[in-house]
Amino acid sequence: MEYTKKIALVTGGSRGLGRDMAVNLAKKGHNVIITYSGNVTEANNTIKLVEGAGGKCAALQLNLTDLSTLDKFISELAILLKEKFNADKFDFLINNAGMGATIPFEKATEANFDEFLNVHYKGVFFLTQKSLAILNNGGRIINLSSGTTRFANPGYSIYASMKGAVEVLTKYMAKELGPRGICVNIVAPGPIETDFNNAAIRNNSQLKTMLSSMTPLGRIGQADDIGGVIAFLCSEDAKWINGQRIEVSGGINV
Repeated sequence: MEYTKKIALVTGGSRGLGRDMAVNLAKKGHNVIITYSGNVTEANNTIKLVEGAGGKCAALQLNLTDLSTLDKFISELAILLKEKFNADKFDFLINNAGMGATIPFEKATEANFDEFLNVHYKGVFFLTQKSLAILNNGGRIINLSSGTTRFANPGYSIYASMKGAVEVLTKYMAKELGPRGICVNIVAPGPIETDFNNAAIRNNSQLKTMLSSMTPLGRIGQADDIGGVIAFLCSEDAKWINGQRIEVSGGINV
């Protein structure tokens, strides 16, 4: 029956990696709620793709640069679950929403730091915390990190530091939410050719070539390299994977 499907919330699901995650979750038989920051057109495009893959889908706006909106978002989420999916709770939280910028350490400002802090760390921390009341026992939480927590990429000192913090947070979530049967893991993509960070890789052929040469497989990552891994972690096949950092980077800098 349609309403026995599990429900995933994918933040930042209107494009790029989040879109591919949403589609792959639908292919596995799940319904999906995505969030978007400002581009409702792209969000609607994702909805069409998810529905084409067999899942029900809806979108809510979420701006993690302003954490004062989180309580309102949770209230809207609860209403949407009831009205669209005939459900009181959801099953999978994928903390994917993010932003990128290449900022040399010596030029980074406190404003830069605070913006990344809100989106990539405080947003993940408090959105997850506030979601717990409507997240089913036995559910899954998947956070997103980056290969740049393992190897240094100049200009990513703020971004990678926040992702490193979320990697530690993931272990604590797994430990403290274990009694509810909730598995918590973190996926760390390597360089991916999307519009992330102003499409820095897509728009720079030299950078793309250099990064491709650093992977044993000789290519750069694509969005569809990640979504299937997220869907797997939300499956019963992954029920014993917990508290783990899973890098999906083609073996870059192995």
